[in-house]
Amino acid sequence: MSRTLKAFPTLLRIGLAEAIAYRAEFFIWMLTMTMPLIMLALMSTLAEEAPIGNFDSPRFVSYYLATLIVRQLASSWMVWEMMREIREGTLSMRLLRPIHPLSGYAAESLASIPMRALFSTPIALIALYATSGRDVTRDPALIFAFVLSVAGAWLLNFCISSIIGTLALYLDSSIAIWELWLGGFMIFSGYLLPLSLFPPWFQTLAHVLPFSYLQALPVEIITGLHGRSGAFWELGHQWLYALSALGAMLLFWQRAIKRFSAFGG
Repeated sequence: MSRTLKAFPTLLRIGLAEAIAYRAEFFIWMLTMTMPLIMLALMSTLAEEAPIGNFDSPRFVSYYLATLIVRQLASSWMVWEMMREIREGTLSMRLLRPIHPLSGYAAESLASIPMRALFSTPIALIALYATSGRDVTRDPALIFAFVLSVAGAWLLNFCISSIIGTLALYLDSSIAIWELWLGGFMIFSGYLLPLSLFPPWFQTLAHVLPFSYLQALPVEIITGLHGRSGAFWELGHQWLYALSALGAMLLFWQRAIKRFSAFGG
């Protein structure tokens, strides 16, 4: 652990340098997550005539721009890198390093956040200008909860991504599992539509599943859809999911990596 902590700043610098070096590819990846802008145009237009649920047009603007920002900051794409390295056998290079491979993957994912912030900050400023900050919370406690919720969403995203990536040691088509997970994310996370617009039974199901803690929770906190007590209650659920996923990831990796020799590692 101490060796990893000492090496982590260097890993972050290397990861940031790689993100800058491959900025064109990185920018294309970010552009694939602009669905909230499409939904923003659609739903804000529909809400101009009459509010939809508790959302009028300005609130839809705040919600979807916050959704885009959270998606940029909390996502993790390590599943693709892991599956590629397992398929090509280059994972063996990571295993030869004196730090845990998952620490290297985590550093690479975290190092890309400053580049994403360059994309997200102008969007945040546009949101504040377009809505006069009406639907953005000014409560310091909720802002703190928002920061924690983004961190929890990133951790949960990274762990799930890593678990599915590690499945490539068992399955030739683990990408199908990832696509299934993304399908659940699109439906239950609040990424396409605010969860409050769905029937009560759907909202209950969405909050039992982990998807809402990847996206909806941070967005709902920063846009004032949760009070203090509700925000921190949901935050506790999110971190319970995230820490459980972290434990499952470490246990699964420890068992699965023994199979790497079958892939020429």
